[in-house]
Amino acid sequence: MSIEHTTGAAPVKMTEGAVTELKKLISQQEISADYGLRIGVEGGGCSGMNYILGFDQKKDGDSEYEIEGLRVFMNKAHGMYLAGMEIDFKNGLDARGFTFNNPNATSTCGCGSSFSA
Repeated sequence: MSIEHTTGAAPVKMTEGAVTELKKLISQQEISADYGLRIGVEGGGCSGMNYILGFDQKKDGDSEYEIEGLRVFMNKAHGMYLAGMEIDFKNGLDARGFTFNNPNATSTCGCGSSFSA
């Protein structure tokens, strides 16, 4: 099993709102210290790809980063789709949840959770 630990800058960014919400979720759900935040993509959705955002353990082929004290895992193959992306958390009257501002997306669907690159 080859798991890379990367000390360089993470290819994605998170706003203060996203970091605060993720740390709150870790505390509320009592996420184990051997888990980190998995950021990635998978095939599907109306535009071709969906974002992956959830807590998981390291897997073969992962790079590990630290963003504002959060352990972040990302499959190396997903980097080309996610480089430069910013994750935010919105908590307003019209919308609540994580949002993805991805400069690599050539189109997105109306719901904002699927994209093509």
